[in-house]
Amino acid sequence: MSSEEDHIKETDTEARFEFKKEESSAFKTEKGLTEETIRVISEDKDEPEWMLERRLRALEQFQQMPMPTDWPGQPDLSDVDIDEIVPYIRPDIEARGGAEEWEDLPEEIQDTFDKLGIPEAEKNALSGVGAQYESEIVYQNMQEQWEEKGVIFMDMDKAVQEHPELVREYFMTKCVPPSDNKFAALHGAIWSGGSFVYVPEGVTVEMPIQAYFRMNSENMGQFEHTLIIAEENSEVHYIEGCSAPKYSAFNLHSGGVEVFVKEGAHVQYSTVQNWSKNTYNLNTKRAIVEKDGTMEWVSGSMGSKATMLYPCTILKGPGATDNHITIAFAGEGQDIDTGAKVYHNAPNTKSTIESKSISKDGGRTNYRGLVHIADGAEGSSTAVECDALMFDNESTSDTMPYMEIEESKVDVAHEATVGKIGDEDVFYLQSRGLDDDDAKQMIVSGFIEPITEELPIEYAVELNRLIELEMEGSLG
Repeated sequence: MSSEEDHIKETDTEARFEFKKEESSAFKTEKGLTEETIRVISEDKDEPEWMLERRLRALEQFQQMPMPTDWPGQPDLSDVDIDEIVPYIRPDIEARGGAEEWEDLPEEIQDTFDKLGIPEAEKNALSGVGAQYESEIVYQNMQEQWEEKGVIFMDMDKAVQEHPELVREYFMTKCVPPSDNKFAALHGAIWSGGSFVYVPEGVTVEMPIQAYFRMNSENMGQFEHTLIIAEENSEVHYIEGCSAPKYSAFNLHSGGVEVFVKEGAHVQYSTVQNWSKNTYNLNTKRAIVEKDGTMEWVSGSMGSKATMLYPCTILKGPGATDNHITIAFAGEGQDIDTGAKVYHNAPNTKSTIESKSISKDGGRTNYRGLVHIADGAEGSSTAVECDALMFDNESTSDTMPYMEIEESKVDVAHEATVGKIGDEDVFYLQSRGLDDDDAKQMIVSGFIEPITEELPIEYAVELNRLIELEMEGSLG
């Protein structure tokens, strides 16, 4: 292990994620979701009339849609009561839209992100950093060299004000409309914060851009929106981190992500989500990829009480490519339902899905995926690989792949394996000097290596450490 890895490993990961602060807000709405709530949020943000109108239309759609309950084997959402959620909490900072210097933030917010390692990461390995606390971005910064090339990285609320023409065109119109599902409609009504990324034609952002989303308060909902537009032949890597402390009452995370990959562009979207075990994590993420463009999703999901997350890619142009790499971990009382969706809507498109899941102490993981190859998408290919690892007889792991193939001249492959950690594997490693826990950790680290090798070293080490803590039962 390198000295850099040693330094990262030495940090107290459990302490970094489990701490909580006393709530300190400048403004917060009452619990529940009404038209008055939407108007109050929009007024507090000083939004243009067209955004308020979009929010109100989304609210109507949310109220008309039933709660999803009929998916085979889906997580139990019966405890999700929107009337018990505080949908909007504006943190108590002077600068709306985020401070430009960490030192300008209140001490308790500085301390939160210091513990999470965000300022240090910005110095060492990132092109830009955004940090959201509760419902709004509190810090946002982009290296000058990328701003000079026309790269835009700002919070979504600021983008509504400063780039209305782009936001009006792309925000929840073509990629994730509120009509997509009930939680997309909820998101469209009460979204707040998030990131806006615009990369001009031909620009390659050589270091990743990171946004970190932290829920601190009990009984709150976080609904950040991320909009990424990568123009022709551009390239960018966006990293998302999420966490929340544990409370007795439930929290709700329902983010929205829209990615537009133009001709020949390349976008990688990496996320490590470590929510607490009282959080319901119900997101909608989607990308539209044009001719010869490439979209990559790399995601790790753990910690929440229930997760329903299925990043979706629409391969719109010939030669478009999509790669999904996911890992899910479920411990006691957790139901982590993740997967991927890919629509091949043009010839010679390609997709790969690699899913890894780990369950222990009665936890449940499930891969739920859909690959659709449209009539006329000849020459396309897809390969799906699902591997599950279980620690005990009480845990479960399911695989629910759906293939809709309407074109005959295509290549389709699917492979799934489910297994338990074998006593002989543990015994072999113990014979090499490892104790039982370290042996199992080494097996798990090897199992998830295809995912961690796609992440920057800081995140790869962090993901391994989080899973190690989950195996110990240390995280909330």
